[in-house]
Amino acid sequence: MELQMTIIFIFLLIVSSADVQLKSHQLGIKGGSITFPDPLENGLLLFERSNIAEVKDKKIDILEETYKDRLLWNNKTGLFTIRGLKQKDSGVYSIDPKKGFSSIINHKLTVYESVAAPAVETLNVSAESCSFLCLVTKTEETTLLWYKDEEIINQSSSALSLPLTVHRHDVTSSYRCVAANPAENKTLHVDVRNICVELNSGSKSDLNTRRYMIIIPIVLAVIVILVALFIRWFVLNHKKSTIQTQVNRDSDVVYSDVHINADRCSQGRNLPDSSEPDEHPGLRSVYYKLGPHPLSPPETDDHVYDQATNFPHA
Repeated sequence: MELQMTIIFIFLLIVSSADVQLKSHQLGIKGGSITFPDPLENGLLLFERSNIAEVKDKKIDILEETYKDRLLWNNKTGLFTIRGLKQKDSGVYSIDPKKGFSSIINHKLTVYESVAAPAVETLNVSAESCSFLCLVTKTEETTLLWYKDEEIINQSSSALSLPLTVHRHDVTSSYRCVAANPAENKTLHVDVRNICVELNSGSKSDLNTRRYMIIIPIVLAVIVILVALFIRWFVLNHKKSTIQTQVNRDSDVVYSDVHINADRCSQGRNLPDSSEPDEHPGLRSVYYKLGPHPLSPPETDDHVYDQATNFPHA
């Protein structure tokens, strides 16, 4: 009997001293829940080699009072879930299907405090840069990180605060402060563009100035070209109109010699018939009957004036 007890003691000592082979390391948050990934149809669930539950005939029997109402077993999937996690739940959990020592599956669970949400304070805003401070209320197992876009630019695993300086040329990038532990992280985005008003307005002012320096000469050049083209068009059009008017005048008027009839008695008679065909079709012949000027002296028998020439006629 003593020999058997000695053998059992030596076996337990060897088992206890042997390294536990872990299949996974599960991370949990205080107050949260965790589900172990390996199912159990019949067997035991152990915590640090102590039985805490037994599954038999599709039913679970919870053996430890501390796990009452917190340890669940799904009779369809065979998976164990622990809810309402406490930090003292951290340790090694073993799933034993009672098929030999090699069939035992071990999972390590570490429960962390929930990460405190970070806060950001603005320290200074100047024409060249602005400074921020990322803060948390507690630092236990918490790491603070500053991200610029997707790049970590500053971090600390022990400090309560973490500074950041943003320069003028970096004001358009996106920034965020992250508080994290191995189980979770919380992020606060910082709207640097609105907070750093002076930098933002200065950057916009410089950008607008550069734009105006490029746009204004182009607009002036276009205006000058348009004005020159308009003047050229106006001059050419006016010149063409003048020439056309002169041509029209020259082509519409036909000059003819004036014939003075020596016989004054025949004046007003024997005028050409306007209905007769003309040598210049499309043109109109104009005839005018000459008469004495209203201020000229009346005709006498002794002096007869030629109505065409206004000279005395013998």
